Amino acid sequence: MKMQTLDKAGIARERGIYRVTIVGSVVNFLLLVFKFFAGIMGHSAAMLADAVHSLSDFVTDIIVLVFVRISSKPQDEGHDYGHGKYETLATAIIGIFLLFVGFGIFWNGASSVYLFLQGGSLPEPGMLALAAALVSIVSKEILYQYTVFKGKKLNSQAVVANAWHHRSDALSSIGTAVGIGGAILLGSHWRVLDPAAAVIVSFFIMKVAVGLLIPCVDELLEKSLPADVEEEIQEIILSFPDVSSPHHLRTRRIGNHYAIEVHVRMDGKITLEEAHRTATAIEDKLKEKFGEGTHIGIHVEPTK
Repeated sequence: MKMQTLDKAGIARERGIYRVTIVGSVVNFLLLVFKFFAGIMGHSAAMLADAVHSLSDFVTDIIVLVFVRISSKPQDEGHDYGHGKYETLATAIIGIFLLFVGFGIFWNGASSVYLFLQGGSLPEPGMLALAAALVSIVSKEILYQYTVFKGKKLNSQAVVANAWHHRSDALSSIGTAVGIGGAILLGSHWRVLDPAAAVIVSFFIMKVAVGLLIPCVDELLEKSLPADVEEEIQEIILSFPDVSSPHHLRTRRIGNHYAIEVHVRMDGKITLEEAHRTATAIEDKLKEKFGEGTHIGIHVEPTK
């Protein structure tokens, strides 16, 4: 019965992730087409860089769709702990994408700024490019709020990571709008604001990328759960009066689930059936707190 409930919850979660990701994909595709058109027709290097950023958003949406389907598969003979880390891998790929996109935008903008400082001329961006930037800011911020809400509700690292990709695109578009607007309104001597804005925004994008990659690396390297979570695990174990001395606690995260292994002590005079019943009760209470998908292993030892 519990397995059926878990399967239904997993199917509902997968559908929810697909729904929010497809919404993002449609918006990203429309935006990247509009931005490339506006960047070319509006002669804006910043808008073209922004268009490349939107292209990376679209690609990461596809990555989420592919990897979440894999991560939602139940455990099998070759994957005793399920496929949850595929979602972590998807998040890491998104972070790497963002890092490269941020550096690419930085390189493009810095090259244009250097050209301007050497006496070169930069094209004047058009109003179409400014309009595209403003449309992008509004649409991407709405998409961020929607996606991060759904990601937290669905407990999906990959969806939350994708939401931050939307936010980074909105930040990119703010810098782009400032640069394009300044270049248009202040004249030819200020056209350098267009690529300069792209350089500034690139640092925000790379900061977000690093923020996504660090927890992914921690999980892939089997880092323990936070200290407060481990303390809560021990409190739940010690809430059973016949259980003492939880030790050899080992924890880690597997995708959107926890894995917990622990040794506990019980009275050596009780029967094996009683010890098993208590261990099962502990397991049930831990799953009630951390989710049915939690992997739990409890080793019982006699009280010394």
